[in-house]
Amino acid sequence: MSDGYESKEGYDVIGDVHGHASRLRLLLRHMGYVESSGTWRHPSRTAVFVGDLIDRGPAQAACVAIARSMVEAGSALIVMGNHEFNALAYATPDPEDPARHLRPGHLDPTPVPGDKDVRGKNFTQHRSYLDQVGGFGSGLHRQHLDWFRTIPLWLDLGGLRVIHAYWGDRDIDHVRPLLGPGHTLTPDLLTAASRKGSSEYEAVEDLLKGPEVDLGGDLGYLDKDGHQRHRSRLRWWHTASRSLRAMALIPGGVERTGSWPPDGLLPDHEIDGNVAPPYTSDVPVIVGHYWESGVPTVFGPKVACVDYSVAKGGLLVAYRWSHGETELTDDRFVAV
Repeated sequence: MSDGYESKEGYDVIGDVHGHASRLRLLLRHMGYVESSGTWRHPSRTAVFVGDLIDRGPAQAACVAIARSMVEAGSALIVMGNHEFNALAYATPDPEDPARHLRPGHLDPTPVPGDKDVRGKNFTQHRSYLDQVGGFGSGLHRQHLDWFRTIPLWLDLGGLRVIHAYWGDRDIDHVRPLLGPGHTLTPDLLTAASRKGSSEYEAVEDLLKGPEVDLGGDLGYLDKDGHQRHRSRLRWWHTASRSLRAMALIPGGVERTGSWPPDGLLPDHEIDGNVAPPYTSDVPVIVGHYWESGVPTVFGPKVACVDYSVAKGGLLVAYRWSHGETELTDDRFVAV
């Protein structure tokens, strides 16, 4: 069922911006958007942001200002990224222990002996954003949080779907009854989705970060930020094979840890069918999140990614979808 939005010609789905406002302005201008009266507009198309406006880049507040002004003017839509979700959890006191926050950070008490201290990791990831909005609890920070709470987790636009990382019907059906108007987070869902191990946590993790699987044994790798990982995101769009070797999405060039075989390949065993069921709908879906690189290429005729790693020196990418388009093709990407 469509969420009721309409655009004359179609939608321009813009990838993870991560604070790169100058690139965003270039991309909008390249696609025929014009800045006037404090916002950007196109005469016949609507932009759609896939989330992750913040963290990492040099102009995060400006990115929020551009996207928010367009959404409020009706010239853009947006879905929530995991970084907007994290920002809300980082700033929200835990109802069961108000001295702590749902996402532990620099204001939280030190952990008890034996607990893993994730505060430093979370603060390091979020620090540049807090610095650029004037610090935790500043007026601009509070304004951003209020707006983030209005962002939907997904958009179903009739002929096109947009979500940050994974369109999983089972996960969507699980959280749908818990959402506010327009598929937005409620305080209760934000809390439940921050409790590791809860069904709500697992569902929202899938939708905003992509489903993952254990690599098995001591196999692991260091991710782009140098953090040890023993789980891998999955190519949930991959339909030719359900093996761990085919579906595990391990970034190229990372340091591998543990007892990898000499060929560096993962075991070829099948992944449980209950993990990341493949996307089988006829409606195309566009995601961000996956730090792709090189020439933009669709994942398949029904799935495309628009995150091409602008925060790591890559491209800022959009997919220009038009009404009636039932299959996604490489020639619809634009990039700066």
